[in-house]
Amino acid sequence: MTATPPPFAPFEWMIAWRYLRARRAEGGVSVMTWISLIGITLAVFALIATLAVRSGFRAEFVGTILGANAHFTVYNAGQVTAQGRIDRSIAEYEALADRLAAVPGVTRAAPLVRGQVMVNHRDRNSGVQVLGISAENLATLPGIANPETAIGDLAQFDRGIAIGSGVAQDLGVGLGDRVRLISPNGVRTALGTSPRVNAYEVVYIFSAGRWDIDRTRVYLPFAEAQSFFNREGVADEIEVMVEEPEAVEAMILPLLRAGGDQVQVWTWRDASGGFLRALEVEDNVMFVILSILVLIASMNIVSGLIMLVKNKGRDIGILRTIGLSQGSVLRVFFICGAFTGIIGTVMGVILGCLFAIYIDPIFSFVNYVMGGGVWDPSIRGIYALPAQLHLSDVLSAVALSLGLSFVVTIFPARRAARLNPVEALRYE
Repeated sequence: MTATPPPFAPFEWMIAWRYLRARRAEGGVSVMTWISLIGITLAVFALIATLAVRSGFRAEFVGTILGANAHFTVYNAGQVTAQGRIDRSIAEYEALADRLAAVPGVTRAAPLVRGQVMVNHRDRNSGVQVLGISAENLATLPGIANPETAIGDLAQFDRGIAIGSGVAQDLGVGLGDRVRLISPNGVRTALGTSPRVNAYEVVYIFSAGRWDIDRTRVYLPFAEAQSFFNREGVADEIEVMVEEPEAVEAMILPLLRAGGDQVQVWTWRDASGGFLRALEVEDNVMFVILSILVLIASMNIVSGLIMLVKNKGRDIGILRTIGLSQGSVLRVFFICGAFTGIIGTVMGVILGCLFAIYIDPIFSFVNYVMGGGVWDPSIRGIYALPAQLHLSDVLSAVALSLGLSFVVTIFPARRAARLNPVEALRYE
């Protein structure tokens, strides 16, 4: 009794390899196969590049949020004053900050004074947001207290003011220059409230990595901000930083318990949730679109294999006549199609990884060729196109490409296996 050869036996690989390396005149690999190979390569490259940019953009955006903003902001629920306004100021802010700092997982809790004013230097003006904070608490913000991107000495903060790089550029100021803060709700006199104008020396210029932060944010010493905004003895909010900012939901209830009945909690996800959700929807849509692109490129394998089967009809008839089973013929042509998908996927992965790794020089070249201004930080929010290569993204692209390539290869391979050897040899 003749033993049945195992699936994907060496002779099947040998026949498939002979078909793949045969010249076009000998009925070998067709132009459509080369087109499918290039198509799969470009599709996988585009998919990996998009996933890398998506991951990098989200990481950069979230990193700048967490590096320059509070993970939690604790507010007073507010009380209605005699004038009918809601007063949300926190009188016992130090005690509240101590209670919040004692919650497990909290790294610090800092009182904050917040206000919007106009900043002036000579004939230049700009609207800014002023945050009053102590020097030791400001030094714990990694996006602000970054010596690689900042200019000046943060130790001098108590005698001056810290401004964003965008504010400094708009006003044309540097370290040692004096700027004026102008608040419409300033000095209270017997005749009413007149604007308050104070001059401060610029002792620190920071770059948080976000255009909107650098362009609009100014820091004042906490006590000075209390005096400037008429907040003597009170704070506007408590800024809370935690060990695990990605797991903010688990910290909400402990913070509410520590703060008491009159506090409200606002997380960084609440502040940026709309953008993050839009980014997630865009990511899903882009993945679907690029998956369709991979499918279209994989469908070219079908055309190439059908032409290969047509050219090799005589060979199929001879192989079937000498005893090759339908399964063996199917596997031979499956190997031919799958090999195209594998090579295209490997080449696409290499190109995609190289793009993610060398995105900065590539982007600089594109920016140079286009004459500059390709990336507008005022629209994008960040200063450069980021990319982060994750193994999970690469594996998902590989699995998608190989899966589609293998599936579409089955149909022309089955057609070859079902070819009648008598019909194939009739006109030979």
